[in-house]
Amino acid sequence: MSHIDRFTAYLHAYASKDIEQIAAMFAEDMTLRDWKIFVQGKAAALAETQANFDAADSIDIQLLHVYEANDAVAGELRIIVNGRDELFVVDVLDFNSAGQICAIRAFIG
Repeated sequence: MSHIDRFTAYLHAYASKDIEQIAAMFAEDMTLRDWKIFVQGKAAALAETQANFDAADSIDIQLLHVYEANDAVAGELRIIVNGRDELFVVDVLDFNSAGQICAIRAFIG
């Protein structure tokens, strides 16, 4: 499986609010950073992800552009939350040698 395939699988699991599938993708020592938070460790990243899921009735993610370099993928996303709130976000995911997500950095704008 390519890193782009892993990235799109992550986006699909996120849009589906599938915390179990996401948990299987995260490395134990991962970091998660966006424009509001920074957490370290799988448990903390899953807690933040679940909080986002709980706050949204629906999440629609459209992948506009994707870029791959070595063990990282960046994607420009259009995210619609609850059918009305539109966000443009760039997600950068780093992968470890096992293909797990070891870092997510999200940038809004």
